[in-house]
Parts: sequence; structure tokens; C-alpha cells
Amino acid sequence: MKAIIVKNSTLVKVLRYFRPSLGGITLFPFIFLKDEGDDRLINHEAIHIAQYREMFVFGFLFLYLWDFCKGYLKYKNYDDAYRSIRFEREAYSFDADPHYLEYREKYAWRKFKV
Repeated sequence: MKAIIVKNSTLVKVLRYFRPSLGGITLFPFIFLKDEGDDRLINHEAIHIAQYREMFVFGFLFLYLWDFCKGYLKYKNYDDAYRSIRFEREAYSFDADPHYLEYREKYAWRKFKV
């Protein structure tokens, strides 16, 4: 199943009141974008779709929140906690590579321990 991309999303526009830098958010199987989105952002969110699939959605959400809370306790800073999440670290590391999902190993996010 391919991701469903929602451009000019009201959800993202509302969430931008809290996080002005937000360009998109993935809630399996949807990728919500603030506007048309660029290739890098779409690729970043598509990497999250692959992660969601591997973790059966709820596992992804649990581990994402766990990593964020652990990072927040460590850094006392939202941005640093967000950047410490293993799923985000993988996505940011490879979002510029348009072919990453073609050769990505299953559970590749495990290499990015918190």
C-alpha cells in the first residue's frame, strides 16, 4: 500500500501554530503537507511510512513517544529531544537520497539508538 499524500493540509496548518517550522506530518497511511511539499520532505515522510509498517503502527507510535520523552528528560529541550528520536535520525540522514527506500534494510532505524 502506498502512502496517501494530502497537500495543503488543514491539520498541518493548525499544528504550525505550535511548531511554526512544521512542513509535514505522517500518520499512517497519510502524509499531511502544509503545501505542495518538496521531494526531500516527501521522501522524509515516506521513510516514516516504512518505519510505521515495520512497527505495526502502534509500536512506532509507542517507541517514537518513548524516544521523545527520554530525549526531553536528557536535554530539557523540545528540538533536541525531537532530533534524538531514532526514527527522525534515520529519516533526516537519508531524506536527500531519492533512492533510499529502494535499498533500505528492514529495521534500519535500529542503527540509530538513542
